[in-house]
Parts: sequence; structure tokens; C-alpha cells
Amino acid sequence: MAMCRAKRLHRQTPVYRITKLKDKDILEKTKKIKVLHTEWSDGWGGQEIRIINEMLSVRERGIEVYLACRDHAKIKERAIKHGIKVYSLPFRGNADLKTLFGLIKIIKDEKIDIVNTHSGKDTWVGGFAAKIAGAKFIRTRHLSNKINPSRLNFINEMADFIITTGKGVREDMIRFNRIKPERIASIPTGIDESIFDPDKFDKEKNREFFGIKKDQIAIGILAVLRGFKRHDLFLEMAKEISKKYPQTVFLIAGDGPRRDSIKKMVKEMGLEERVKMLGHVNEPAKFLSALDIFTLTSDSNEGVPQSVMQALMMKLPVIATDVGSTKDLWHNDNFMLIEPKNMKSLVQNVEKLIQNPRQRENYAKNARDFVVKNFSKKVMTDKIIDIYQNLLN
Repeated sequence: MAMCRAKRLHRQTPVYRITKLKDKDILEKTKKIKVLHTEWSDGWGGQEIRIINEMLSVRERGIEVYLACRDHAKIKERAIKHGIKVYSLPFRGNADLKTLFGLIKIIKDEKIDIVNTHSGKDTWVGGFAAKIAGAKFIRTRHLSNKINPSRLNFINEMADFIITTGKGVREDMIRFNRIKPERIASIPTGIDESIFDPDKFDKEKNREFFGIKKDQIAIGILAVLRGFKRHDLFLEMAKEISKKYPQTVFLIAGDGPRRDSIKKMVKEMGLEERVKMLGHVNEPAKFLSALDIFTLTSDSNEGVPQSVMQALMMKLPVIATDVGSTKDLWHNDNFMLIEPKNMKSLVQNVEKLIQNPRQRENYAKNARDFVVKNFSKKVMTDKIIDIYQNLLN
């Protein structure tokens, strides 16, 4: 009986179907759709990058996109740079009436069809604004930490549809937050394979640009400088590895609130000659092309991590912690998946790759194809547009 009911629900709401129409047909069918994205966060990391890239990719298919965010948010300047219309609102909290009425006015004035929210605070005001103004409400969940299951935390149940950035997040929300399976789908961030293509880069030239010597093994991390990314573990690993392998060099790409504390750790550990802190890197593909080994040391809060997808597309051997939906990227032994917070395992696996150039080559060979086929920008865009069309029809 349960299986029959599940099949019936799936037929009624075919949201997992990937649109098969040609691009010009998609453009014709979606050119009038208007989507307002809301974002409370004022930082610049994977979540904010996903939002901008998603907006640009659906805009290429004819959808009109708008952004509402805080005035000082970094995502605002990025959106304006790309010609996206931006509205600044306070987003002071879940019940910020000024923001609520501001969003309602935007939805009505711009004739918005869909409101897509991204963080906790903007989801409450954005969700209620959408419902009051008669727009569809999509909640995108980027993080992997579990959501409070209290009945009072009902905003996600109000959403017309929920998008997660990993399968594990979707399963948790169905299990713990009373979300119906037919109203939630995992759509990982799509990576542009034409940008993250190792054949387009001169590896030696880029190594020289980042100050990596020819005989050095470059081990890197690309992540916003926040606590859950565990740069402290990366530095502990660097300290252990550098004692045994003097030809290694360690690169940290990214910026964020923990920049000063990480810089202090580098100095206290005596790693100033071995660790390069590069700050925000405008061309992550160029940075990745210079590396020999890529690592992800996060202990929580990941969906399907963009940096790992990018590194795999760049045919790098990758060591990543099994957090969030990182496992969604694992296929036919294309990278090393290790326990989070396990320093011993991190050091051991880095050491294995240093000692075995052939093993590094094998990981590199297996890295790209699966990610391009399943996590490309086109795959993401097709799925999102399919959801838009189903909601509005």
C-alpha cells in the first residue's frame, strides 16, 4: 500500500525529471518567469557563490532574477557587477516587519513568480512575504547540520518546494523535519566544466605564479576561513608532514573571519616558510592547476562541497572528510574519503600520496568524468528550471 501511494505521489509531482527540451525551447517556456532570491549572510563563501552562479545560469535561459540582501553584504557587490537588480533590506531577524513589508512590495512591484530563500533569517521573512503576496516559496538549504525539529520551527513545511545541496540533507529533512519526499530534491552546485578544465592551464607557469618551486609538492586547501573548515587540522597536518618531507609546501586559498587567528597559528607553529596564505583567489581553477594534492578538512556544515568538485574537475588527487554530502562525489575510487577530525588519517593519507606519484596519477585519471556527468552547471540548471516550471504549472 505504501509503495502504491509513493508511486502515485511521484506521478502527481514529477519534480525529479530533468528537462529534455532544447535550449531555445526552454528559453521560450521560461522567459516570463521572475525569481527573487533572498540572502541574510554578509560573507562570501560557497553558499553565496552558489547563489550568484545559479542566478546567472538560469538567467542565460531567459529567467529574470533579482536579489534582496543586507546593504553591506558581499554578495550585493557581486550581483551588481553581473547586472543583477539588487534590493537592500535590514533582515534583522525572523520577524523583521520592515523587511517583511519591503519584500511584499518588491514581489508585487516586480510581479515576482518565485521567492527563493537561502539562510535562516531571510527564509522566515521571505517565506511569509511570498505567501502573503501570492508568489511561490522555494527554500534552498545549503548547510548539512540538522534543523531543529520543533513544531514551532515550521517555516520549511510552509515552502512549496525545498532544494538541498546534497542527498544527506534531503534525507534528514524528510526524516526529522516532516518534509514530504515529493516536495524536496537534492541539486548540488553545478560547476562550469569549461572553466575547470586542466587542459586550459599551464601548470608550470601557474606554479611559478604562486611561488611553488619545481621540486616541491604543493598541498592546498580552498575554503572560506571559518571554524568548521578546520584550517587548524590542515596546519597540524602541515607541521607533521613538513618534518618528514622537506620538499612539501602548503597553500591556503580563501578569506574570512578566522584569517587573523589562522595567520597567528602559522606563526606559532613555525610554519611561516612552509605555508602560504593567499587570501581570496579570483581564479580558483588557476590556483588548483598549480597543486599536486588537494584537501578538505571540514568537520560539519557541508552540502556537496564546491571546492572538492572543482578539484576533481581539475584532475587533482583529493583527500576529503566524510561530512555532509561529500560522499555524493565518491565514485569508483576517484578520491580518498576520510573520517572528520581524524588527524592521524589525514597525515597518513597525505603521506601515501607523497610517496606514490603513480597513485596520484591514478586518482587524477578517475577524478573528472563522474563529476562532469553528474555535477555540471548544465545538470544543475536543467533541474532547477524543471522545478520552476512544475511549481508554476
